[in-house]
Amino acid sequence: MKRQMIFEAPESADGTAVADFLAARFPYHDRAGWCDRIKAGAVTVNGQPCISETPLRTGDRLSYEPDDRPEPPVDFNIGIISDDDDLLLVNKSGNLPCHPGGRYFNHSLWAWLKKERGLEDFTFVNRIDRETSGLVVIAKNFAASENCRKQFSVRKVVKRYKALVEATDFPAELETAGWLVADTESTIRKKRKFISVETRPAGSRRYVPQTSCLQKFVPQASSLPCPSVSVPPSADAEWAETKFRLIKQCGEIALVEAEPHTGRLHQIRATLLALGFPIVGDKLYGVDETLFLRFCKDTLTDADHARLRMNRQALHAAGLSFRHPKFGRPVTVDLDLPDDMRQLLDSF
Repeated sequence: MKRQMIFEAPESADGTAVADFLAARFPYHDRAGWCDRIKAGAVTVNGQPCISETPLRTGDRLSYEPDDRPEPPVDFNIGIISDDDDLLLVNKSGNLPCHPGGRYFNHSLWAWLKKERGLEDFTFVNRIDRETSGLVVIAKNFAASENCRKQFSVRKVVKRYKALVEATDFPAELETAGWLVADTESTIRKKRKFISVETRPAGSRRYVPQTSCLQKFVPQASSLPCPSVSVPPSADAEWAETKFRLIKQCGEIALVEAEPHTGRLHQIRATLLALGFPIVGDKLYGVDETLFLRFCKDTLTDADHARLRMNRQALHAAGLSFRHPKFGRPVTVDLDLPDDMRQLLDSF
């Protein structure tokens, strides 16, 4: 399949020649390079061929086909768990992005579903990172997608993850509650930080933020007890709750189960780092974030790999419990630990 970039011309581009706008907006080609691509028909405006001097108007729809570039290798080891007219459940590897993005296009689960399974219109009900292995639920139609989305939004879905963490004394059980915010102390823009409001043994009295924040940050929480007070530390803060349970302690690492009660970006990874138990192999939320910078430059050393212990983050989407969107029957999936995580665990 061919990658196609589609975007709208902003107000600032009004009256600007197509070639000038593209050269300024996408400088990986100079103006002459964009002129060559426009002449070859690789660029259209509002679905029509254009010339380099075609003036843009605000809201014009530009489309172009980027040059084919080699994509990083991925692992297309994908197991089919179940398949019906509404849902496809798969078990993906720990080196496969769900969506196209960056250097990945045909090397994605999205592309595999189109080419190998013949799916056209589908939705990822749950999304996991490229380096996270495990369960992905795909809705095949709008009704199934909406039903599943509503189950997630009202917290009717139970999510279970398994992770290997750097720990010699992980607690038997604990629950965390707090805020996820941008990590302004990090040089990596996408990194988040978990600010704990309360960490307690599982099963003790639940904590929620103050009443004025409940409806925005904790859906359907207005009837819950409010023993403490907490306000968002920033405008973009998101409330996050996760329950952890120790499965097995093996020397310097531990196998834990994580049950996130909220679904925030990087919630499990950022929370475990804040607790002092970073996930094994996690370059961004692991033992040293400079590993992520060297990974991006492809300059990781043998010592770096030894410190990471694994080539990817040891996080596995192990299970879900929800109701089938058409029939309403309970669906529960529990997956075994993948080979790479099991092998590392067995080595201790």
